[in-house]
Amino acid sequence: MKTLEGSPVRYALILLFIAASLRASAHTGHSTTTSNTGFTRATGFIRTAGFTRATGHARSTARARMFRAAIERNRALHVAIGIYEEMHLQSAGLNEEAFEYAYIGYDRLRRRHRLQKTTILSICDFSQASSEQRLYVIDVPNKKLLYRTYVAHGVNSGGAYACSFSNRRNSYKSSLGFYVTRQTYFGDNGLSLRIQGMDRGFNDMAGRRNIVIHGAPYVSTRILQKYGVMGTTYGCPAIPDEMSSKIIPVIKQGTCFFIYYPSQRYLERSSVLN
Repeated sequence: MKTLEGSPVRYALILLFIAASLRASAHTGHSTTTSNTGFTRATGFIRTAGFTRATGHARSTARARMFRAAIERNRALHVAIGIYEEMHLQSAGLNEEAFEYAYIGYDRLRRRHRLQKTTILSICDFSQASSEQRLYVIDVPNKKLLYRTYVAHGVNSGGAYACSFSNRRNSYKSSLGFYVTRQTYFGDNGLSLRIQGMDRGFNDMAGRRNIVIHGAPYVSTRILQKYGVMGTTYGCPAIPDEMSSKIIPVIKQGTCFFIYYPSQRYLERSSVLN
């Protein structure tokens, strides 16, 4: 059985923790100068009206928070490794790192009480080509793969593979990161599901960009067989028409939805993962 030490995500988390520690040390450090009134002024972590206090307590509190976060991440990673192996997700084509990061973020959102339904975790594995069934809907407590199907990416994110992402309006690109599903509605694409981006700077413009989950006729084996590639969208993670009425009712109203790509920039700066 694979151990925690062997996980590539564990090494990435260790590096992220070291970087966070260095940032915290920089923020909590201070320098002093003496003013004419005899008071010592400090530029540091805690500011008051006329001067700044930087204390060992502030430094130890920051470090304690980071250690607790690191312990939580390692615990979540250990659980993720066990689920991945027990569910044989590798044979289903799901990238191991995609699942491990997905579970870590899901666990953090759950602990923050950001999820109304904690049983479902959906993963778009954009390390795979659009010709692959790269959307996975997982029943976490029962360790069951409920659905696996196709999912489209934004037209400006790439052709067969999505490799460029954006949080900007009119970019027509997909946005990486963690989302929480919201309410459904019926629009031009039929049954659709609103999603709220939870990663600052990466997908928090999803609402303003009208990024939703919906069915689409151009996401199908027919299109794939005819053109050799799957259809693309203006940034929405569209799924096959025949799957929307099955998947959307299961994942709506407060479940975790994760779009993964092995972007070092995202993995280091994600406000959910870090």
